[in-house]
Amino acid sequence: MNAENSLMEPRVDARQLAHAGGQTSALKRLFHKDGTWAFLLLLPNLLGFLAFTLIPVFASFFLSFTSWDMLTPVVWVGLQNYIDLWKDETFVKVFWNTIYFSAVSVPLGIVISLCLAAALDRISLKKFYRAAYFLPVVSSMVAIAVVWQFIYNPEYGIMNYVLGLFGVDGPDWLTSTVWAMPAVILTSVWKNLGFNMLIFLAGLQGISDDYYEAADLDGAKWHQKFLLITVPLLSPTTFFVTVMSFIASFQVFDTIFLMTQGGPARSTSVIVHYLYEQGFKYFNMGYASAMAYILFFMMFVITMFQFWRQRKWGDS
Repeated sequence: MNAENSLMEPRVDARQLAHAGGQTSALKRLFHKDGTWAFLLLLPNLLGFLAFTLIPVFASFFLSFTSWDMLTPVVWVGLQNYIDLWKDETFVKVFWNTIYFSAVSVPLGIVISLCLAAALDRISLKKFYRAAYFLPVVSSMVAIAVVWQFIYNPEYGIMNYVLGLFGVDGPDWLTSTVWAMPAVILTSVWKNLGFNMLIFLAGLQGISDDYYEAADLDGAKWHQKFLLITVPLLSPTTFFVTVMSFIASFQVFDTIFLMTQGGPARSTSVIVHYLYEQGFKYFNMGYASAMAYILFFMMFVITMFQFWRQRKWGDS
Protein backbone atom coordinates (compact mmCIF):
# COMPACT_ATOMS: atom_id res chain seq x y z
CA MET A 1 0.00 0.00 0.00
CA ASN A 2 2.81 2.36 0.90
CA ALA A 3 4.53 1.50 -2.33
CA GLU A 4 1.41 2.38 -4.31
CA ASN A 5 1.11 5.71 -2.49
CA SER A 6 4.72 6.47 -3.15
CA LEU A 7 4.17 5.78 -6.83
CA MET A 8 1.11 8.02 -6.96
CA GLU A 9 2.62 11.04 -5.19
CA PRO A 10 5.01 12.09 -7.96
CA ARG A 11 2.13 12.06 -10.43
CA VAL A 12 0.12 14.44 -8.21
CA ASP A 13 3.09 16.74 -7.78
CA ALA A 14 3.67 16.81 -11.51
CA ARG A 15 0.08 17.79 -12.16
CA GLN A 16 0.26 20.54 -9.58
CA LEU A 17 3.49 21.83 -11.08
CA ALA A 18 1.98 21.77 -14.56
CA HIS A 19 -1.09 23.65 -13.30
CA ALA A 20 1.06 26.22 -11.50
CA GLY A 21 3.20 26.61 -14.59
CA GLY A 22 0.08 27.18 -16.68
CA GLN A 23 -1.13 29.86 -14.26
CA THR A 24 2.27 31.58 -14.35
CA SER A 25 2.33 31.62 -18.13
CA ALA A 26 -1.25 32.92 -18.19
CA LEU A 27 -0.27 35.76 -15.84
CA LYS A 28 2.75 36.53 -17.99
CA ARG A 29 0.56 36.70 -21.07
CA LEU A 30 -1.94 38.89 -19.20
CA PHE A 31 0.67 41.39 -18.02
CA HIS A 32 2.35 41.50 -21.41
CA LYS A 33 -0.83 42.97 -22.90
CA ASP A 34 -0.94 46.74 -23.38
CA GLY A 35 -4.60 46.85 -22.35
CA THR A 36 -3.81 45.40 -18.92
CA TRP A 37 -1.12 47.96 -18.19
CA ALA A 38 -3.32 50.75 -19.50
CA PHE A 39 -6.11 49.68 -17.15
CA LEU A 40 -3.74 49.43 -14.16
CA LEU A 41 -2.27 52.87 -14.86
CA LEU A 42 -5.72 54.41 -15.28
CA LEU A 43 -7.17 52.64 -12.25
CA PRO A 44 -6.28 55.36 -9.65
CA ASN A 45 -7.91 58.03 -11.81
CA LEU A 46 -10.91 55.81 -12.48
CA LEU A 47 -11.35 55.21 -8.74
CA GLY A 48 -11.13 58.95 -8.11
CA PHE A 49 -13.68 59.62 -10.85
CA LEU A 50 -15.99 56.99 -9.38
CA ALA A 51 -15.69 58.26 -5.81
CA PHE A 52 -15.72 62.01 -6.41
CA THR A 53 -17.72 62.44 -9.62
CA LEU A 54 -19.92 59.53 -10.70
CA ILE A 55 -21.29 58.51 -7.29
CA PRO A 56 -21.96 62.16 -6.24
CA VAL A 57 -23.79 62.76 -9.55
CA PHE A 58 -26.21 59.92 -8.92
CA ALA A 59 -26.47 60.79 -5.21
CA SER A 60 -27.36 64.40 -5.99
CA PHE A 61 -29.94 63.23 -8.53
CA PHE A 62 -31.60 61.16 -5.81
CA LEU A 63 -31.37 64.04 -3.32
CA SER A 64 -33.09 66.38 -5.79
CA PHE A 65 -36.32 64.46 -5.08
CA THR A 66 -35.91 64.72 -1.30
CA SER A 67 -35.83 67.22 1.53
CA TRP A 68 -32.62 66.89 3.55
CA ASP A 69 -30.69 69.24 5.82
CA MET A 70 -27.77 66.83 6.52
CA LEU A 71 -28.94 66.49 10.14
CA THR A 72 -32.37 64.88 9.97
CA PRO A 73 -33.41 61.81 7.96
CA VAL A 74 -34.04 62.13 4.23
CA VAL A 75 -37.69 62.80 3.33
CA TRP A 76 -38.95 61.90 -0.16
CA VAL A 77 -40.84 64.81 -1.77
CA GLY A 78 -40.89 63.77 -5.43
CA LEU A 79 -40.97 66.65 -7.91
CA GLN A 80 -41.83 69.25 -5.28
CA ASN A 81 -38.33 70.79 -5.29
CA TYR A 82 -38.51 71.35 -9.05
CA ILE A 83 -41.98 72.86 -8.74
CA ASP A 84 -40.96 75.13 -5.88
CA LEU A 85 -37.96 76.43 -7.81
CA TRP A 86 -40.12 78.10 -10.44
CA LYS A 87 -42.26 79.63 -7.70
CA ASP A 88 -39.14 81.04 -6.05
CA GLU A 89 -38.72 84.65 -7.22
CA THR A 90 -35.05 84.62 -6.25
CA PHE A 91 -34.35 81.56 -8.38
CA VAL A 92 -36.17 83.07 -11.36
CA LYS A 93 -34.04 86.19 -10.97
CA VAL A 94 -30.75 84.32 -10.76
CA PHE A 95 -31.86 82.12 -13.69
CA TRP A 96 -32.19 85.16 -15.93
CA ASN A 97 -28.97 86.62 -14.50
CA THR A 98 -27.21 83.44 -15.62
CA ILE A 99 -28.67 83.76 -19.12
CA TYR A 100 -27.63 87.43 -19.20
CA PHE A 101 -24.09 86.64 -18.07
CA SER A 102 -23.65 83.87 -20.66
CA ALA A 103 -25.32 85.73 -23.53
CA VAL A 104 -22.99 88.71 -23.11
CA SER A 105 -19.70 87.21 -21.88
CA VAL A 106 -19.44 84.33 -24.37
CA PRO A 107 -19.83 86.29 -27.66
CA LEU A 108 -17.75 89.16 -26.29
CA GLY A 109 -14.95 86.85 -25.21
CA ILE A 110 -14.96 84.94 -28.50
CA VAL A 111 -14.85 88.07 -30.67
CA ILE A 112 -12.07 89.75 -28.68
CA SER A 113 -9.95 86.60 -28.39
CA LEU A 114 -10.33 85.86 -32.11
CA CYS A 115 -9.25 89.39 -33.05
CA LEU A 116 -6.27 89.19 -30.69
CA ALA A 117 -5.25 85.80 -32.07
CA ALA A 118 -5.46 87.09 -35.64
CA ALA A 119 -3.30 90.09 -34.69
CA LEU A 120 -0.71 87.99 -32.83
CA ASP A 121 -0.48 85.57 -35.74
CA ARG A 122 0.95 88.33 -37.93
CA ILE A 123 3.38 90.13 -35.59
CA SER A 124 6.79 89.47 -34.05
CA LEU A 125 7.35 88.89 -30.31
CA LYS A 126 4.53 86.38 -30.52
CA LYS A 127 5.78 84.35 -27.55
CA PHE A 128 5.96 87.40 -25.28
CA TYR A 129 2.42 88.58 -26.01
CA ARG A 130 1.08 85.04 -25.82
CA ALA A 131 2.54 84.63 -22.32
CA ALA A 132 1.33 88.09 -21.27
CA TYR A 133 -2.25 87.43 -22.32
CA PHE A 134 -2.24 83.95 -20.80
CA LEU A 135 -0.95 85.15 -17.42
CA PRO A 136 -4.42 86.07 -16.04
CA VAL A 137 -5.67 82.55 -16.83
CA VAL A 138 -3.21 80.98 -14.38
CA SER A 139 -3.43 83.80 -11.84
CA SER A 140 -5.38 83.46 -8.61
CA MET A 141 -8.96 84.69 -8.86
CA VAL A 142 -8.60 86.22 -5.38
CA ALA A 143 -5.75 88.44 -6.56
CA ILE A 144 -7.61 89.35 -9.75
CA ALA A 145 -10.77 90.23 -7.80
CA VAL A 146 -8.81 92.53 -5.47
CA VAL A 147 -7.13 94.29 -8.41
CA TRP A 148 -10.38 94.81 -10.29
CA GLN A 149 -12.15 96.06 -7.18
CA PHE A 150 -9.52 98.81 -7.05
CA ILE A 151 -10.02 99.48 -10.76
CA TYR A 152 -13.78 99.82 -10.28
CA ASN A 153 -13.52 101.96 -7.15
CA PRO A 154 -15.73 105.04 -7.78
CA GLU A 155 -13.38 107.46 -5.99
CA TYR A 156 -9.83 106.50 -6.96
CA GLY A 157 -10.28 103.68 -9.49
CA ILE A 158 -8.58 103.92 -12.86
CA MET A 159 -11.78 103.04 -14.72
CA ASN A 160 -13.62 106.19 -13.65
CA TYR A 161 -10.41 108.21 -14.02
CA VAL A 162 -10.13 107.23 -17.70
CA LEU A 163 -13.83 107.94 -18.26
CA GLY A 164 -13.36 111.33 -16.61
CA LEU A 165 -10.72 112.23 -19.19
CA PHE A 166 -13.51 112.03 -21.79
CA GLY A 167 -15.94 114.02 -19.65
CA VAL A 168 -17.92 110.98 -18.51
CA ASP A 169 -18.90 110.53 -14.88
CA GLY A 170 -18.26 106.90 -14.07
CA PRO A 171 -20.85 104.98 -12.02
CA ASP A 172 -20.40 103.13 -8.75
CA TRP A 173 -19.61 99.95 -10.64
CA LEU A 174 -19.92 97.20 -8.05
CA THR A 175 -22.68 98.80 -5.99
CA SER A 176 -24.98 99.68 -8.90
CA THR A 177 -27.80 97.30 -9.82
CA VAL A 178 -27.32 98.35 -13.46
CA TRP A 179 -23.54 98.31 -13.79
CA ALA A 180 -22.47 95.55 -11.38
CA MET A 181 -23.17 92.71 -13.83
CA PRO A 182 -21.37 94.40 -16.77
CA ALA A 183 -18.39 94.98 -14.46
CA VAL A 184 -18.30 91.30 -13.45
CA ILE A 185 -18.66 90.25 -17.10
CA LEU A 186 -15.74 92.47 -18.13
CA THR A 187 -13.54 90.97 -15.41
CA SER A 188 -14.50 87.42 -16.38
CA VAL A 189 -13.84 88.04 -20.08
CA TRP A 190 -10.45 89.59 -19.29
CA LYS A 191 -9.41 86.65 -17.11
CA ASN A 192 -10.34 83.97 -19.66
CA LEU A 193 -9.21 85.86 -22.75
CA GLY A 194 -5.78 84.24 -22.91
CA PHE A 195 -7.10 80.67 -22.99
CA ASN A 196 -9.47 81.28 -25.90
CA MET A 197 -6.82 83.31 -27.68
CA LEU A 198 -4.34 80.42 -27.55
CA ILE A 199 -6.93 78.01 -28.95
CA PHE A 200 -7.68 80.38 -31.81
CA LEU A 201 -3.97 80.96 -32.39
CA ALA A 202 -3.42 77.22 -32.74
CA GLY A 203 -6.28 77.06 -35.23
CA LEU A 204 -4.87 79.97 -37.24
CA GLN A 205 -1.50 78.28 -37.52
CA GLY A 206 -3.24 75.32 -39.12
CA ILE A 207 -4.54 77.44 -42.01
CA SER A 208 -2.31 77.27 -45.08
CA ASP A 209 -0.81 80.51 -46.38
CA ASP A 210 -1.83 79.46 -49.89
CA TYR A 211 -5.35 80.74 -49.26
CA TYR A 212 -4.10 84.20 -48.32
CA GLU A 213 -1.64 84.31 -51.21
CA ALA A 214 -4.42 83.48 -53.66
CA ALA A 215 -6.58 86.19 -52.07
CA ASP A 216 -3.74 88.70 -52.43
CA LEU A 217 -3.50 87.90 -56.14
CA ASP A 218 -7.22 88.63 -56.43
CA GLY A 219 -6.73 91.96 -54.68
CA ALA A 220 -8.64 91.08 -51.51
CA LYS A 221 -8.47 93.51 -48.58
CA TRP A 222 -7.47 92.42 -45.07
CA HIS A 223 -11.08 92.43 -43.81
CA GLN A 224 -12.20 90.37 -46.79
CA LYS A 225 -9.51 87.78 -46.10
CA PHE A 226 -10.50 87.70 -42.44
CA LEU A 227 -14.23 87.28 -43.09
CA LEU A 228 -14.05 85.01 -46.15
CA ILE A 229 -11.02 82.86 -45.32
CA THR A 230 -10.09 83.02 -41.64
CA VAL A 231 -13.54 82.84 -40.07
CA PRO A 232 -14.90 79.94 -42.22
CA LEU A 233 -11.74 77.84 -41.85
CA LEU A 234 -11.75 78.43 -38.10
CA SER A 235 -15.30 77.10 -37.67
CA PRO A 236 -14.20 73.85 -35.90
CA THR A 237 -12.05 75.86 -33.49
CA THR A 238 -14.83 78.39 -32.96
CA PHE A 239 -17.26 75.57 -32.24
CA PHE A 240 -14.96 74.13 -29.57
CA VAL A 241 -14.34 77.52 -27.95
CA THR A 242 -18.08 78.32 -27.99
CA VAL A 243 -19.06 75.05 -26.31
CA MET A 244 -16.39 75.34 -23.63
CA SER A 245 -17.14 79.04 -23.04
CA PHE A 246 -20.86 78.43 -22.55
CA ILE A 247 -20.21 75.60 -20.09
CA ALA A 248 -17.77 77.76 -18.14
CA SER A 249 -20.15 80.75 -18.14
CA PHE A 250 -22.98 78.69 -16.65
CA GLN A 251 -20.64 77.53 -13.89
CA VAL A 252 -19.29 80.96 -12.94
CA PHE A 253 -19.01 81.37 -9.19
CA ASP A 254 -15.65 82.62 -7.91
CA THR A 255 -15.72 85.95 -9.77
CA ILE A 256 -19.15 86.83 -8.40
CA PHE A 257 -18.52 85.45 -4.93
CA LEU A 258 -15.30 87.44 -4.52
CA MET A 259 -16.34 90.72 -6.15
CA THR A 260 -20.02 91.29 -5.29
CA GLN A 261 -21.31 88.38 -3.17
CA GLY A 262 -24.25 88.28 -5.59
CA GLY A 263 -25.28 91.85 -4.85
CA PRO A 264 -26.46 94.48 -4.96
CA ALA A 265 -30.05 93.26 -4.61
CA ARG A 266 -29.22 89.94 -6.33
CA SER A 267 -28.30 91.77 -9.53
CA THR A 268 -25.16 89.64 -10.00
CA SER A 269 -26.25 86.42 -8.33
CA VAL A 270 -26.29 83.43 -10.69
CA ILE A 271 -27.54 79.85 -10.32
CA VAL A 272 -24.30 78.41 -8.94
CA HIS A 273 -24.05 81.21 -6.36
CA TYR A 274 -27.65 80.68 -5.24
CA LEU A 275 -27.07 76.92 -5.22
CA TYR A 276 -24.09 77.44 -2.91
CA GLU A 277 -26.19 79.52 -0.55
CA GLN A 278 -29.04 77.02 -0.41
CA GLY A 279 -26.77 74.03 -0.01
CA PHE A 280 -23.97 75.24 2.25
CA LYS A 281 -25.47 78.21 4.11
CA TYR A 282 -29.05 77.04 4.65
CA PHE A 283 -28.41 73.27 4.24
CA ASN A 284 -31.31 72.75 1.84
CA MET A 285 -29.50 69.93 0.06
CA GLY A 286 -32.51 68.60 -1.82
CA TYR A 287 -33.43 72.06 -3.09
CA ALA A 288 -29.82 72.78 -4.09
CA SER A 289 -29.55 69.42 -5.90
CA ALA A 290 -32.69 70.18 -7.92
CA MET A 291 -31.14 73.51 -8.85
CA ALA A 292 -27.98 71.74 -9.98
CA TYR A 293 -29.94 69.48 -12.32
CA ILE A 294 -31.82 72.38 -13.84
CA LEU A 295 -28.43 73.96 -14.52
CA PHE A 296 -27.23 70.67 -16.02
CA PHE A 297 -30.30 70.51 -18.26
CA MET A 298 -29.66 74.07 -19.47
CA MET A 299 -26.05 73.26 -20.36
CA PHE A 300 -27.08 70.00 -22.02
CA VAL A 301 -29.71 71.67 -24.21
CA ILE A 302 -27.38 74.49 -25.30
CA THR A 303 -24.52 72.06 -26.01
CA MET A 304 -26.77 69.75 -28.06
CA PHE A 305 -28.06 72.77 -30.00
CA GLN A 306 -24.50 73.78 -30.81
CA PHE A 307 -23.66 70.25 -31.98
CA TRP A 308 -26.77 70.31 -34.17
CA ARG A 309 -25.80 73.65 -35.65
CA GLN A 310 -22.27 72.37 -36.26
CA ARG A 311 -23.62 69.43 -38.27
CA LYS A 312 -25.88 71.80 -40.25
CA TRP A 313 -22.85 73.97 -41.07
CA GLY A 314 -20.92 70.88 -42.12
CA ASP A 315 -23.76 69.71 -44.41
CA SER A 316 -24.02 73.12 -46.01
